[in-house]
Amino acid sequence: MIQIIKDNRLYFILFALFFIIGCILLSQINQGDVILFFSDHRSPFGDAFFRNFTKMGEEIVYIGSLIVLVLYRFRYAILVPLTAILVTLFSFGAKSFFSFNRPAVFFQKDNIIDQINLIEGVQLLTGPTSFPSGHTMSGFAMYGLIAFLFPKKKAWAILFFLMALLVGISRMYLVQHFLRDVVSGAACGTVLALLIYYMQARIPYNPSSFWDKGLWEMVQKKQVRA
Repeated sequence: MIQIIKDNRLYFILFALFFIIGCILLSQINQGDVILFFSDHRSPFGDAFFRNFTKMGEEIVYIGSLIVLVLYRFRYAILVPLTAILVTLFSFGAKSFFSFNRPAVFFQKDNIIDQINLIEGVQLLTGPTSFPSGHTMSGFAMYGLIAFLFPKKKAWAILFFLMALLVGISRMYLVQHFLRDVVSGAACGTVLALLIYYMQARIPYNPSSFWDKGLWEMVQKKQVRA
């Protein structure tokens, strides 16, 4: 486990910085302040960007990752549905246990919902399903796992971390989650990615095994034989 963290130190340094800054902010600001900040600093570009980028924490990421990893290595492709299942179960269980209200409900109870500049086309979610952010957990779990799997880890660490981070920011920008939900979702997703990668790393790599081949390699060999 320690070796995995060392091999991916840049990714974990970035995550640690985000987590520490997030915790400091949580201790210094009031709940909802980040959402109010984004509400006061909206722009047409920001609205369009985050309305679309939040989808990068949804099913499309798993489908795209599955296609790429099937080409690369079957062993890794199996981890995609496994990650999806674990994120879904953990997110559902945590939301059911904590039952924290969504920001829309919070602002309505404080009679300040009218102060929020809402984004056209975005339906505010309600109900006790705020903590933690499932989109953020999904983003950090999937992008973290991909960052760990790919070679040249330093080259990919920044890209995949920023993608996961932007998914988390989008949930606050769109008035769907609080900062606490995003920070907790990021932490849970990162832990899940680390555990999933650790479990598969315990199985020795065997180049002659079917599971350690990829569809691209198999097609190339078939063409050579032909």
